[in-house]
Amino acid sequence: MPKTIKPFDLNIHTMRLLLNEPFFAALSRRIDKIKTTSIPTAGVRVNPVSAQFELFYNPDFMSSLSDEHKIGVLMHEFYHIIFEHVTTRKPVDGIRRIDNIAMDLAINGLPEMLGKLPCESDPGPVLVEGGEPMKGCLPGEGKFADLPSSQTYEWYLAALEKMQDEAEQNGEPDPFGDEDSFDDHDGFGEGGGNQAANDIAKERLREAVRKAAEEADKAGNWGSVSQSMKKSIKERLKTKVDWKKMLRYFVRTSQRADKRSTPRRLNKRFPHIHPGKRVRRRAKIAISIDQSGSVDDGMLAAFYSELDNLAQFAEFTVIPFDTRVAEDKVYVWKKGERRKAERVLCGGTDFNSCTKYVNERNFDGVIILTDMCAPKPIASKCQRMWLTTTEHMRTPYFTTNEVVVGIDRK
Repeated sequence: MPKTIKPFDLNIHTMRLLLNEPFFAALSRRIDKIKTTSIPTAGVRVNPVSAQFELFYNPDFMSSLSDEHKIGVLMHEFYHIIFEHVTTRKPVDGIRRIDNIAMDLAINGLPEMLGKLPCESDPGPVLVEGGEPMKGCLPGEGKFADLPSSQTYEWYLAALEKMQDEAEQNGEPDPFGDEDSFDDHDGFGEGGGNQAANDIAKERLREAVRKAAEEADKAGNWGSVSQSMKKSIKERLKTKVDWKKMLRYFVRTSQRADKRSTPRRLNKRFPHIHPGKRVRRRAKIAISIDQSGSVDDGMLAAFYSELDNLAQFAEFTVIPFDTRVAEDKVYVWKKGERRKAERVLCGGTDFNSCTKYVNERNFDGVIILTDMCAPKPIASKCQRMWLTTTEHMRTPYFTTNEVVVGIDRK
């Protein structure tokens, strides 16, 4: 019987491909990889629902590359994320072709990318029947022969716009010819208008990059990452994201429609025959507060201080727990109320207790305030977010793909 060829699965090959790139290997483990035929090559985006970074790739395209070019594509996509081309630095009005080229020039000209991407001397596969072999946009090559390496996206964009203006003034054709980005940037805008989703993604990225940097430091090996880039990456880790925006985003994405009949509102399809519908958006949010002995009073006070802020724009149910839920102490914290920190338990920690309680009561979302010092719980039926202190965020007892936010103690 003829041998069945399985479609290329990047998840299976990534560990082997990044064996000599410890930093990117550690970062890769924290980014979802999804195969699809909806794009011709590869691309990254922020998922607008989960606020998770995703790498999409066409399995036929990836399987057609040499191993060295596969490594280059992975590093190229990860650099789009690290450089915040997908979030902060993404053009407000959308990605144009000239933006695609400028972003790629900023990455492809890095010292560590040398020899890892299709180029004039080492082209890639032919993607379109009768077309030319694939080549990346590289500073110092082809149409970009006069552009230096290692500049920012914004620098290249200004240079390309100048080239374009000069060509138009001289009545010349498109100065970039058939040069274009080899990867797909269309998905950059999908998380796009949702700034809160981008804020969460940036915080997740910062944590993923921090852990990857720690692993690389511990191994004493950053692979091909240059010293200047290593320094730049560590500088980026010092910036902070406004976590309050993340909480607001979590509440908004947990909202559901509450439809009620009302004769005061006309039914658009059957006016004066059937009552209309009034739709209110509301979120039934649970706040599970870890009151175990390992959560000291100072941490509890910090948690309650942040809940005071959250109560300015949402109503939620407070669920105190340690190894059990103190059901007689559960209460609704109404919007606009002020409450003081209160300790009602002081035992061990079992996240399953509060998770089971929430799962049985039809909540739309749950935020667990904790020091993360207990085993990973069972799955939550609603979306779950973890709020802890920055010091405990660095040393969690377990790992999770759910949103984890660190706050500073007051």
